Amino acid sequence: MIKIKRVYEPAERGDGYRVLVDRLWPRGLKKEAAGLDLWLKDIAPSPSLRTWFGHKPERFAEFSKKYKAELKANPAVAQLRALAGEHKTVTLLYGARDTEHNHAVVLAEYVGRG
Repeated sequence: MIKIKRVYEPAERGDGYRVLVDRLWPRGLKKEAAGLDLWLKDIAPSPSLRTWFGHKPERFAEFSKKYKAELKANPAVAQLRALAGEHKTVTLLYGARDTEHNHAVVLAEYVGRG
């Protein structure tokens, strides 16, 4: 099972294996407080795509298409899928404030469909 969660929320037992999927370290968060098992920054959107998106909800549909195109050629996807096969639950952690329009939503759907 793949779940998503803001990295600023406290770690819980049900999170399973916790993977930060942001390219940049979350602002104001100490590494000890994050409770990470892995920081997989290479799976995040490219810097140019992230900048273009700018967390604008009206661009989310187009962002999703572009990010999925990037994921097709990203070797980190195989690593994440392998982790999902090894662990009962993998929680993708992200720092964005918007819980509906962020790359972790796209990534969870992309990896979860096999």
